[in-house]
Amino acid sequence: MHSIENLAGHLIVSCQALPNEPLHSSFIMGRMARAAKEGGAAGIRANTKEDIIEIRKNVSLPIIGIIKRDYVDSPIYITPTMREVEELMEVKPEIIALDATNRLRPNGEFLDDFFKEVRRKYPDQLFMADCASVQEMLHADELGFDLIGTTLVGYTDDTTGTHIEEDDFAIIRAVLKNVTHPVIAEGNIDTPAKAKRVIELGCFSVVIGSSITRPQVITKRFTDALTKVEK
Repeated sequence: MHSIENLAGHLIVSCQALPNEPLHSSFIMGRMARAAKEGGAAGIRANTKEDIIEIRKNVSLPIIGIIKRDYVDSPIYITPTMREVEELMEVKPEIIALDATNRLRPNGEFLDDFFKEVRRKYPDQLFMADCASVQEMLHADELGFDLIGTTLVGYTDDTTGTHIEEDDFAIIRAVLKNVTHPVIAEGNIDTPAKAKRVIELGCFSVVIGSSITRPQVITKRFTDALTKVEK
């Protein structure tokens, strides 16, 4: 496993493509990770054991591993149960990220109970908390997550309409003042200027995904701009 110290102050690129997306392929994600490294990325965030295996064939960078899986009894889909944690531990990414919101997990499980069991089973593994609100981030810090992420700001029912960059990243500034663990900025950090700003504010690292690795999303930003041009 690689040290995560090299992530400090640097970019992590999220190389993911879900089954319904054009670039869905472990082979393609491996090449995407290689391209990210050539551009200067210090780390990779990846979804599924298969993608992580392929990415490691292409780059030697620390990886934040997740498994996205839907369950009918919970809205949580980022590493939601012990099943996903155990699958990831088969390939041992440097960091495992999981949903750390206050929502009920599959099988009616609460975050506190779930993470206690995860930490008991894998005491030496680094875990990142994907959170949506300041309160959730402070709670994840208290629970002992190694890294606190802003990943889900604006993506949960409680935070719909919230934008991470509002008031010069007020959410991030509030969290940085009150947590003891490093903060990773993620979620709608979609320009180089925003990435630079969150590092200036004191974030440990920053994750960029769609704005780098989802061509359909990048393309749409351009096509949407052209539809506003008066003919």
